[in-house]
Amino acid sequence: KQEWKNKTAVTEFILLGFGNGPELDSLLFLMFLSIYIVTVTGNTLIVMLMVTNRRLHTPMYFFLCNLACLEICYSSNVLPRMLLSYLGGDRSISVNGCFTQYYFFGCLAAAECCLLAVMSYDRYLAVCEPLHYPSRMNRTLCLHLAAASWISGFLSNSILTFLISNLDFCGPNEIEHFYCDSFPVIKLSCSDTRVTGLVTSVVAGVCSLPLFLLTFSSYLYIIMTIMRIPSATGRKKAFSTCSSHLIVVILFYWSILTVYVLPHRNSQISPNKIFSVFYTILTPLVNPLIYSLRNKEVKEALRKE
Repeated sequence: KQEWKNKTAVTEFILLGFGNGPELDSLLFLMFLSIYIVTVTGNTLIVMLMVTNRRLHTPMYFFLCNLACLEICYSSNVLPRMLLSYLGGDRSISVNGCFTQYYFFGCLAAAECCLLAVMSYDRYLAVCEPLHYPSRMNRTLCLHLAAASWISGFLSNSILTFLISNLDFCGPNEIEHFYCDSFPVIKLSCSDTRVTGLVTSVVAGVCSLPLFLLTFSSYLYIIMTIMRIPSATGRKKAFSTCSSHLIVVILFYWSILTVYVLPHRNSQISPNKIFSVFYTILTPLVNPLIYSLRNKEVKEALRKE
């Protein structure tokens, strides 16, 4: 402790990313720049379609529009800073900048869990209780569910950011990641991090596990209902209404659970970093592709535009 106190407080962190070298930096810059452009363009196109096409003014597409907006914010929180580091070679980020990035990352991740759960509930009502769907999933409820997803996401990460920002950082200051995430940052602290680590795990579990169970149970009921439909055509039509969302849910939860369920040891930091790419970069990229390629109404709206 005395040795830590004698050290100068850290004023900036170094995001190590995926390696060093001019050739590798140029390759990664071009790859992530292409991903960022496609992600923002694809999700912006989805938002424009939902707003301008009256046929898409339904609860499912309203929530999809919210998800697309969230994915734009999600990518913009991580990728621009990463692109600057590969372009100029400066991988430093101020302590306050790091905490700000972590705050918005955690908020948006929690909001996405909420939105995916809300979308699964919407599909459950549409498939399992179609007669009650118009009255239950009305405009007011849609607005309340979307607002609750965004607000709960931004509130849930406030306490974690407060706890992490009050830790002492005396060195080293190299973060073994491409963005500021909780466990890599906590690992660098020279304070007692047991309470912060425990609270982080508890809050993450409380925010994600019930939503995951709700999403899983909704699709379990959906699949059971679809299997009871007598005709193959009817089963195919019913499953097509939720298959796109199911693919997004599988991609998101598979990657995020892989990262946070694995023990946090030095030998597993690199795999965790790679799996983090799925839910921070690839999921926002594939969402517009999955919904546009697998959804008949979206494809028709694209042709008319």
